[in-house]
Amino acid sequence: MREIIKKATREAYGDTLVELGKEHKEIVVLDADLAGATKSGNFKKVFPLRFFDCGIAEGNMMSVAAGLAAAGKVPFASSFAMFASGRAFEQVRNSIGYPGLHVIIGASHAGLSVGEDGATHQCLEDFALMAAIPGMTVLSPSDYYQTVNAVKAAYEMEGPVYIRLCRMANETFHNDENETFEVGKGIVLREGRDVTLVATGLLVAETLKAADLLAEEGVSARVIEMPTIKPLDLPLLQAAAKETKGLVTVEDHFAGCGMGAMIAAALAETTPARVIKVGVQDKFGQSGSPMDLFEAYGMTAPHIKEKAMLLMAE
Repeated sequence: MREIIKKATREAYGDTLVELGKEHKEIVVLDADLAGATKSGNFKKVFPLRFFDCGIAEGNMMSVAAGLAAAGKVPFASSFAMFASGRAFEQVRNSIGYPGLHVIIGASHAGLSVGEDGATHQCLEDFALMAAIPGMTVLSPSDYYQTVNAVKAAYEMEGPVYIRLCRMANETFHNDENETFEVGKGIVLREGRDVTLVATGLLVAETLKAADLLAEEGVSARVIEMPTIKPLDLPLLQAAAKETKGLVTVEDHFAGCGMGAMIAAALAETTPARVIKVGVQDKFGQSGSPMDLFEAYGMTAPHIKEKAMLLMAE
């Protein structure tokens, strides 16, 4: 077993870029004047000639990344999620997505967990924006070790990949050194027969706490982690829909257009099920500590438990 550590997923991104860069000379890294925050600066220190700071011009950075990919390089383009998915959307869509180029977008500082940076930087719509691009794979790892595996898996893929990363440090729970990361596959973290909790990113840990609270009430909760937002693991979700009374989805994202909405839509076509979505409910974020914001927006373990109990009652 690996050591339990408390580090942010963005730190895993930076560390893994260096590791991959030593093995694969075709890897190049781009950033938009945020290399210290996204941790892509780790790569710059070791491979300065393979690092490109494109300045505060995210759209241009994505176009440069597309050109490098077309020339045979494997570019990792790094910025805050708000800028990578929002400000640069047109270039990601038309220059990377449309030709299906293998560009990996490292999108840091996503969700309410950005905390004190406030609403303008709290990207809560990136799942919706990136999943809407045909051929785009969207990954949302939950801790340091899983992010290491996700970045390596993204390198091995073909086509464009978006990796959602977070600013906030969290304790690792993927500590099995033999654990692998399979794109498009969910993970059953806990078996249960009554209700299914489906979570992604930082809120997986809160969801496991919610399962403990439900157990105290005699409710057996299945916990599924969904580190791939697109493509979803539909067979795993279908089984949960058939075997439990419904699903509660949990994400640090707008609830109306994120993972939960995608799951509800996918199941509606094949295995209709009751789905209750825990996330940000059609309002902007605000400045505050991450945990205070999760509490204020109804996304902590007691809130998740409450939604599961509501589903059970119905």
